[in-house]
Amino acid sequence: MRIPLEHRKTSRTYSLDLTLMMRATEFEFRNRWWLFGVIFGAGFLPLTLDPVPIGARIADRLAAVVPLPEPLALHIVFGAVALIMLAAALVRAWGSAYLGREVVHDHAVHSEALKADGPYRHVRNPLYLGNVLMSWAVALFAPGIGWPVIVIGIPLFCYRLIGREEVALEAEQGESYRAFKRAVPRLWPSLGACIPASGSVPDWINGLAAEAFFMSFALGVIGFAISLNVFWFYGGWLASPLLSWLAGLAVKGRHQHALLPSKK
Repeated sequence: MRIPLEHRKTSRTYSLDLTLMMRATEFEFRNRWWLFGVIFGAGFLPLTLDPVPIGARIADRLAAVVPLPEPLALHIVFGAVALIMLAAALVRAWGSAYLGREVVHDHAVHSEALKADGPYRHVRNPLYLGNVLMSWAVALFAPGIGWPVIVIGIPLFCYRLIGREEVALEAEQGESYRAFKRAVPRLWPSLGACIPASGSVPDWINGLAAEAFFMSFALGVIGFAISLNVFWFYGGWLASPLLSWLAGLAVKGRHQHALLPSKK
């Protein structure tokens, strides 16, 4: 059966429109950290109307069904949240150990080098995978109204950012990046490595420094899961800019020290 020409044109137009829709603008990419904050803020704003986080409601349901003491149910639910948050931070640190702090926090798209080691053998975008995992964890501190804003909004925004980066990488790297795309999943990782290691050595100090912001979030969530004191959660968020700044100073000092001539 032959497909009418008009239908084929419509299909191509729809595919093109969908591709463009999933590609972030220059403004979105340069201001991505602020826009992530806007999405999270929109998810948490309904706490003024509904002050009970959805994670607490899940814990209440768990305590009623099993049954369990309510504090134990809260520890179980938010303990699981803390594990997801810790996994998100470690995935990002693993990826950043191959990229470096400067690339992770830069406003520009970096397409001059193709990373194909560490987590990049399992997933093309481990940093955005970390963002998605983090959003799923943090969303359980939001009210039921705000929960879908975060769990849908953050992955969609990540896909738009990925769309922009991959266009730049393909234009710069050509067939090598197209082969990488064919072999390695975009966002949902493969358990086994999809490509051979290229021999790059991770810089774990740089990677952890790059993710000081996220590590602070993770510590705040872990602290809350243990103590059930909400000040741990908000403290982790509030301390994150300071820790990120201090980590940046430490990495800068480390680089300057490495440039000094060695004493013989």
